[in-house]
Amino acid sequence: MMQPLPATRRDWDARVRTGDAGHLLARDDNAFFRQSGSTPCLNAIAKAEGIWLEDVDGRRIMDFHGNSVHHIGYGHPRLKAALKAQIDELPFTPRRYTSEPAVELAERLLARSPHGDNGKVLFATGGSDAIEIALKLARVRTGRYKTLGFFDSYHGHGFGAVSAGGSGTDRSHRIGPLIPGGLLVPPFRCGACPYGFSRRQDGEAPIETCGMMCARMLRHALECEGDIAAVIAEPIRSTPYVPPPGFWPAVRQACDAFGVLLIFDEIPTGLGKTGRLFTSEHQGVRPDITVLGKALGGGMLPLAAVIADRDFDVAPELSLGHYTHEKNPLTTRAGLTTLQIIEDEGLVERSRDLGAQTLERLAEMAATVPTIGRAEGAGLLIGVEILDRGGCPSQPLAERAMWRAMALGLSLKASAGRLVLSPPLTITDAEMHLALDIVERAVGNET
Repeated sequence: MMQPLPATRRDWDARVRTGDAGHLLARDDNAFFRQSGSTPCLNAIAKAEGIWLEDVDGRRIMDFHGNSVHHIGYGHPRLKAALKAQIDELPFTPRRYTSEPAVELAERLLARSPHGDNGKVLFATGGSDAIEIALKLARVRTGRYKTLGFFDSYHGHGFGAVSAGGSGTDRSHRIGPLIPGGLLVPPFRCGACPYGFSRRQDGEAPIETCGMMCARMLRHALECEGDIAAVIAEPIRSTPYVPPPGFWPAVRQACDAFGVLLIFDEIPTGLGKTGRLFTSEHQGVRPDITVLGKALGGGMLPLAAVIADRDFDVAPELSLGHYTHEKNPLTTRAGLTTLQIIEDEGLVERSRDLGAQTLERLAEMAATVPTIGRAEGAGLLIGVEILDRGGCPSQPLAERAMWRAMALGLSLKASAGRLVLSPPLTITDAEMHLALDIVERAVGNET
């Protein structure tokens, strides 16, 4: 049963469900199954270019959400040209065949990944499928089936991914029972610690008092179970939450102590979003399996990758990722060109530098706007707290601010009492200033 829409959403619908957009949205409502997070649709888009979306009635909005696919912006001219040329040259290879784009993308990803020459790759048509491959690899490599993840985590919509993740809306009894062995512990979340520890006055993690309880609990779970195949997590949570210093080294040590693999889900955060090409580079930790997706297809085609060490190549008799489009020359050309654009245009460095400037601007805003709290993140993945009168992050206030920002021309996400800012890495300084002005106006209305 569809839940009633909040007043802020009804106001938005009254704004956009007019003209040609309204007609197309009505047809969409009639044609597609409804599902949480996707329906009813926000708008009907006719054009996507750079950081901008334009609806069928000509209204434009900056996209600071993008489902994390738009690292190089929408419709990058180099990618469009490369795909057109690839269609003319070789549009498809049947399974059991390979092609130059597929092999070259695999080689380049390996050379730049934490796995280096010691790695191998499998491609998939989306992040959910790639997670399923990673879970299979963990099982065949260890002979175990259990996974340990975090409450509130998300790794995809396949049964394996849902079972390994902790998103409440995905673990509904209506689609259960899930696959056995998906164990969960509270996540690292220093801004709202599940164990009740408060941040220090300087805003940093209270390591001296909490003793990094989140890492200790994870180690305790590994010890008690004794037969877990893998820990699976986003190294920096896409909400975003940054782990406390030393968290991942402590987890890596615990995994090694109990023969457990470490899977890093970098589907939303990899390829430069956090100011490093691979998010694991922030942590000084090498995972056993890395999963990429979303932005790998350049915001045009669905593509994901699983990278693991060579000693995982132990099941040639099985079909671990036997997909029709696993080595598609068109999708892999998209990945290859996207990776080249990121490198040629210095987008990793751009993300790091502009992200630091954005955090400074948000800190200045927090000093003058009472409802703006602490901002944290890495690169161009940033979360800013929206505070109630008691100084606590408020999801209702964050959602209201989100809808105001949408009405002012900025699309973003509200999560856990925060506004999440995740623009393309190609964004200009002027566009970022305009977006932050909108955030200030939207949040300032709460005072």
